[in-house]
Amino acid sequence: MRPFVVNVADLVQRPGARRRERLQGRLGDVRVVDSAVPADSAVAVDTLLEWVKEGVLASGSVSAPWVGDCRRCLGPVTGEVTVDFQELFEERPREGESYRLGHDSIDMEPLVREALLLDLPLAPLCSPGCRGLCPRCGADLNLGPCGCPAPPADARWAALDVLRAEPAGGDE
Repeated sequence: MRPFVVNVADLVQRPGARRRERLQGRLGDVRVVDSAVPADSAVAVDTLLEWVKEGVLASGSVSAPWVGDCRRCLGPVTGEVTVDFQELFEERPREGESYRLGHDSIDMEPLVREALLLDLPLAPLCSPGCRGLCPRCGADLNLGPCGCPAPPADARWAALDVLRAEPAGGDE
């Protein structure tokens, strides 16, 4: 059973005909860099299908949970992605512009897969203030300092170190 195939026989060649569909199913592997929609997770699609002169216009949203690794500390990150879409299904689809309209059905899986891939985070963070890992020992700096000695100061930047010692919003 293909959960994202929708029968549209009642809409075809009926100007102004429309119908709302709510679909749910699994997509398999949807992955981009460090983020993925787990293969066993349900993907939900809420769409309005309507017949237009060119074919069937699908407008709506797709949502799915995602998992990944924090780009700074490599800890697990989870979230939910929701993407709005408006796409056309035509008998003769144009490459990269529309999707294929079958005799009496449309397959929304390619649309759903593409929408999710384009909206998954490329470099997820567990939190905006994540301190990451120590570059020397690999300790998680979110749990506290690692105890590694401070790196030696670079003499070329010594004049700027004076600015770091001044309080924020210093006297002008």
